[in-house]
Amino acid sequence: MKKPTIEDVAKRAGVSKSTVSQYLNERYQYMSEDTRRRISEVIEDLKYQPNGLARSLKQNRTFMVGIIVANIDYSLSIKCIRAIENELQQHKTQVIICNADESPEKEREYIEMLAARQVDGLIVFPSGNGNSSYRRVMEMKLPLVFLDRLVEGVTTQSLLLDNEAAAKIAIQELAEHGHERIAILSLPLGDYAITPRKERISGYKKAMEELSLPTDEAYVCHAPKENIAEVLEGLLALPEPPTALLAGNDIVLAEILKYANQTGLRIPDQLSVIGIDDAEFAHIYNPVITTISQPAYDMGTQAAKILLSSIEQKGTELPITYRFPPMLQQGQSVRTI
Repeated sequence: MKKPTIEDVAKRAGVSKSTVSQYLNERYQYMSEDTRRRISEVIEDLKYQPNGLARSLKQNRTFMVGIIVANIDYSLSIKCIRAIENELQQHKTQVIICNADESPEKEREYIEMLAARQVDGLIVFPSGNGNSSYRRVMEMKLPLVFLDRLVEGVTTQSLLLDNEAAAKIAIQELAEHGHERIAILSLPLGDYAITPRKERISGYKKAMEELSLPTDEAYVCHAPKENIAEVLEGLLALPEPPTALLAGNDIVLAEILKYANQTGLRIPDQLSVIGIDDAEFAHIYNPVITTISQPAYDMGTQAAKILLSSIEQKGTELPITYRFPPMLQQGQSVRTI
């Protein structure tokens, strides 16, 4: 049986090919509800499927977008990807998701692969690999949006949390409960000072200074995931151990809670804890962990919308950095002293 064509749809619906094309591309401005309904019913009846290749050639687009994630284990990454995919799907655009595992080399290879596949644009959670790969993207005039992180020397559309504010909110919350000896524990900053980690430590230090709380470099800790338990042991063994701890992200918080379960450390009786990033497990832990959340789904949705706009405008808009406000999510992991 012959595969139905756009001409067949137009003839059956009693409209022009141009009108059917406008319908398929969701341009409904000058189309009545009755016309839209007729075309929809004919497409369903004929089981017509648009020719994606012809559409791509005609509009000079592949209707594919690349997403490169620095680390897909982060709850932020998962929530953002879901939002991006949902938004792009509504515009009949597919996504290719790549996990760089915090590897600059893997990220560079993914950028080259996606460029070779002629994606319409990129949404990247940068691994912090300098700026040569991104400059090449800019030279190609390939629309580029950064999520969660910035890269020094690269100016493009960027969306991330107000990380300093997030740390300040956490320290203020702990101070209001009488805590003065407050530590912060994050993953390593990396060779290029990964933006959220750097900014959250900066916010911690500023908040401690503004509240006239004693600052001790022994309380500012960085460690890879596998060494977090060892660092916690050292913190709690100090002559004056901290009474409260700020976890720099959800991965750090998970390791802290794992350590507490394994060693019998009582939260908040022995150590008050606040986490940045509103991971689901924080709400099912006993006690529920107080967290500073970021609107990950909104960030992903906005990133997709900005990229689509950039694709339409062929990257001519001015680069802007969007900062999203953090929010305190109360739990029972902070005690008053």
